[in-house]
Amino acid sequence: MKPKAFVTRPLPAAALGRLASRCEVAVHPEDGALQPAQLGAACRDVEGLLVVGGRVNEEVLKDAPRLRVVANCGVGYDNIDVAACTARGIVVTNTPGVLTDTTADLAFALLMAVARRVVEGDRLVREGRWQWSMLWGADIHHQTLGLYGFGRIGQALARRGRGFEMRVIYHDVQRAGAEIERELAAQFVDQETLLRESDFLSLHVPLTPETHHLIGARELTLMKPFAFLINTARGKVVDEEALVEALKSHRIAGAGLDVFEHEPHLHPELAKLENVVLLPHLGSATAETRLKMALLAVENLLAALDGRRPPNIVNPEVYA
Repeated sequence: MKPKAFVTRPLPAAALGRLASRCEVAVHPEDGALQPAQLGAACRDVEGLLVVGGRVNEEVLKDAPRLRVVANCGVGYDNIDVAACTARGIVVTNTPGVLTDTTADLAFALLMAVARRVVEGDRLVREGRWQWSMLWGADIHHQTLGLYGFGRIGQALARRGRGFEMRVIYHDVQRAGAEIERELAAQFVDQETLLRESDFLSLHVPLTPETHHLIGARELTLMKPFAFLINTARGKVVDEEALVEALKSHRIAGAGLDVFEHEPHLHPELAKLENVVLLPHLGSATAETRLKMALLAVENLLAALDGRRPPNIVNPEVYA
């Protein structure tokens, strides 16, 4: 008898077909997050759970006694209570690597859009209000690109910045190797230097208790008044209330945001501001990347159900 698997959102046909070849599969047909009670009910007899943007917490796990693996279709896994899964012997996996360049592309697109006021310009052209002297923006070339977090995506953004002859500085809890710093001409600096010297500050850190509100009122005050903040990491890394005040008062020049503190809900003031570009969490949203993510999540899930160690395990201690 095939093991049962539940998928929280529709996935590309190739990924679902691969999963269905080995499992009895049920898929939530709507592109929206299930509430914990709904997800728990859906997983009552399930051994494998493939999560696309939903929360897996204690409420879900207590209703899923047969669950053996939670395969997250994404790099970040702050939506999953990993400790609770580990305590129950449930394997948790994610999908790193396959979305690195795609997310870096989007981060740089946000950077360019907010600096050159692309969204405002598009609207003015559509409204027939075309004036050559309008919408002076900020240069990108030869400016300082600051990276808070220097993992795969941070380093990929550094490569893009080098193409614009930008000076690259970064801060991370762990300094990169000398070879990587030479390749990317990237300079390791302390947190305060990063904030003070960046013309564009891009965030690439995971959401942890230590990074919650990593950027708040104090940090925004340290930034240049003509600096821009780019966030494609996690919404809760930024104190959104403090950011709104900084944008309204022009304490910083602008922001490009793909993630939000209370996603999918938006701070009511953000939509009113001209100096911010807002996207609905599109970091990995290309057909090629989403397919790679889905296939990797499926392979992680199948490996765990087969009793094999998945290639992208988050909680290896579960095997101890």
